[in-house]
Amino acid sequence: MAPDAAATITPGEDTELMHRVQAGDEAALGTLMQRWELPVKAVIARLVMNASEAEELAQEAFVRIWQQRHTFKRGAAFRPWVFSIAVNLARNRLRWWRRRPTVSLQEWSDASASGSAGEPVAAGRDGVSSADTLERTERAAAVRDAIAVLPVDLREAIVLFEYEQLSHAEIALAVGATSKAVETRIHRAREKLRVTLKRWV
Repeated sequence: MAPDAAATITPGEDTELMHRVQAGDEAALGTLMQRWELPVKAVIARLVMNASEAEELAQEAFVRIWQQRHTFKRGAAFRPWVFSIAVNLARNRLRWWRRRPTVSLQEWSDASASGSAGEPVAAGRDGVSSADTLERTERAAAVRDAIAVLPVDLREAIVLFEYEQLSHAEIALAVGATSKAVETRIHRAREKLRVTLKRWV
């Protein structure tokens, strides 16, 4: 799985920036956006499986941060809070999609959604054969498709755990569940993925 894109960000700095945002500092919001835009976009892309939707929703997430800045509790961790906003936006968009029966899954899903699952493969470097490159590309596509058909609650848990490396407690805050429920969801997601991806295991 890909390393956490936000791993080098200092939690204390984010919290301080968020406190400045709460005081009306728009420059602090800009700094948070620079630091968190890509991680937020990656999470949303893996949940909605559509690049253009992820781009739009990531922008909306920072609008929500500004609008909901007074709900951020002093001393709280910023990372699960910002991902809770991203998860809720993704949930709402998926609900909207389900109410549009004229839109097929194939039409909705966008394979160009970078980071939606798996990583892009560079071809023809360091002696990697085209067959190996093709296999890696197929594997990444299989993982992406397998995650796409997971129930939303399982998809949220496995994406935040495996890709963003959040703890069970952080995921619980982000998705509005207990840590035990998160643990169960991750286990169920892994079991389903193991069956779906048995060719690649």
